[in-house]
Amino acid sequence: MLGFLTRPLHRLLSFLCPGLRIPRLSVLCAQPRPRAMAISSSSCKLPLVAVCQVTSTPDKQQNFKTCAELVREAARLGACLAFLPEAFDFIARDPAETLHLSEPLGGKLLEEYTQLARECGLWLSLGGFHERGQDWEQTQKIYNCHVLLNSKGAVVATYRKTHLCDVEIPGQGPMCESNSTMPGPSLESPVSTPAGKIGLAVCYDIRFPELSLALAQAGAEILTYPSAFGSVTGPAHWEVLLRARAIETQCYVVAAAQCGRHHEKRASYGHSMVVDPWGTVVARCPEGPGLCLARIDLNYLRQLRQHLPVFQHRRPDLYGNLGHPLS
Repeated sequence: MLGFLTRPLHRLLSFLCPGLRIPRLSVLCAQPRPRAMAISSSSCKLPLVAVCQVTSTPDKQQNFKTCAELVREAARLGACLAFLPEAFDFIARDPAETLHLSEPLGGKLLEEYTQLARECGLWLSLGGFHERGQDWEQTQKIYNCHVLLNSKGAVVATYRKTHLCDVEIPGQGPMCESNSTMPGPSLESPVSTPAGKIGLAVCYDIRFPELSLALAQAGAEILTYPSAFGSVTGPAHWEVLLRARAIETQCYVVAAAQCGRHHEKRASYGHSMVVDPWGTVVARCPEGPGLCLARIDLNYLRQLRQHLPVFQHRRPDLYGNLGHPLS
């Protein structure tokens, strides 16, 4: 069990912002079946979210079984929303297998997840579905699609990953997502959920602060980065980037991650976590498949934004439209 709100941090915040209330978040990390939590009467009023960590393989039905078990456990523990990582449906051995295993949003696998959401009565963030879009016949490529389901199993939002991971990291091996995937055409407006307004992103999107700032300016209170970070970039950048995105946007950041070895060609870093708007890691998954829980306190978020009004201090007249390639 890991909790990361320290007494020195509370004293520092109380000194800097005398009127700011710092919540004691109830946090649970579990593997694979969590124990019951001890929750104070005040914290019980805050919405509870679950972050699921899995090791997807090319076996789609086994992946669903694993994810469904975690989602049912999240529902049993009282979560209103469960987050699954990028490629929750499968991680294939090569681009050809990826295309072969992909499905449209109206296919069998998404129907199983809509039934699961209805059965459990909670919202699901399906962090990266290999989607055969309407242009499949023409392009023979798919989309990396983040799907948000409500507690009745209805699709309320879809975001298609806009930044594709075409990189070559020494020690981690090359990745060229564009071999099989099309970039999404647009961002998705933040969506109101029982936990707050959620801005949707996927994995490599985390490296582009312009996206997170755009979502925050559009009203996001929670940013989510379902991911499958590698073994080299994970230890170096994962937590740093998540905390940076939380601090600069003053949003909660929820990051469900793939972990462990998927097959002989690929492994993922794991370390799923929740970061609060101050940049504190308030929940973290242990090694291996499992889940962690955190409560979302939007009053704390609003107080922090009031005491540190960085969005009011921005100077678009000086740095305006960012995002152009380096010269």
